[in-house]
Amino acid sequence: MSFQRIKTWKTSRDPDYAARKARVEHLYALADGEVIPEEGEPEVVLCLDEFGPLNLQPHPGRQWAERGGKHKDPDREPRPRRRATYTRPHGVRHLFAAYDLGKDKLYGHIKPRKNRTRFLKFCRYLRSLYPAEIRIAIVLDNYSPHLTTKKDTRVGDWAAANNVEFAYTPTNSSWLNRIEAQFTALRYFTLDGTDHASHKEQGSMIRRYIIWRNKHAADEHLRKVVDRANVA
Repeated sequence: MSFQRIKTWKTSRDPDYAARKARVEHLYALADGEVIPEEGEPEVVLCLDEFGPLNLQPHPGRQWAERGGKHKDPDREPRPRRRATYTRPHGVRHLFAAYDLGKDKLYGHIKPRKNRTRFLKFCRYLRSLYPAEIRIAIVLDNYSPHLTTKKDTRVGDWAAANNVEFAYTPTNSSWLNRIEAQFTALRYFTLDGTDHASHKEQGSMIRRYIIWRNKHAADEHLRKVVDRANVA
């Protein structure tokens, strides 16, 4: 399948593809200081998405561990094998996360389910971080809980009442959302090579990573992982 055919298929499925893409790119230009904002333009640009589902299972990847094989300490027992997880009775969790482009700061809340009510609760938290007179733009995908529908207008009503703009990425263009690179780093530093026994333990690790990441945003290793994953 050629690139041109893929592009045609995307635009045919999403008639607003070009307009949505242009709006998201304009918001990024505002956040990066590449254009002069006009009156009424957002002063804060956030990228939002859900990360998950977070399962309790062994995750492949590199980690620090005691040496195995013939080079290991002779007085140490063999390193235990990874446990099998044929059944997973503990359910899953979801991370609601947002990335402030201007402050280079990550925010996150872990919830047992992702739906419109929990999405709006997280949005209200983000809104509380900035004065009410500051207009906020939130870049996100068109996952159904993010949308206003004929039966449920809460998302649009809340945005209009709270000086917030939702900028939706085009269909099949999640790569435009800059938070995806932050998720790559979160997975690399937090989940790779782990086998958490409980959601409490896993959630604690994720929260500790977010705190560390916000204090060490300029860390060379972190920047390398993010820059490699960033495409927008």
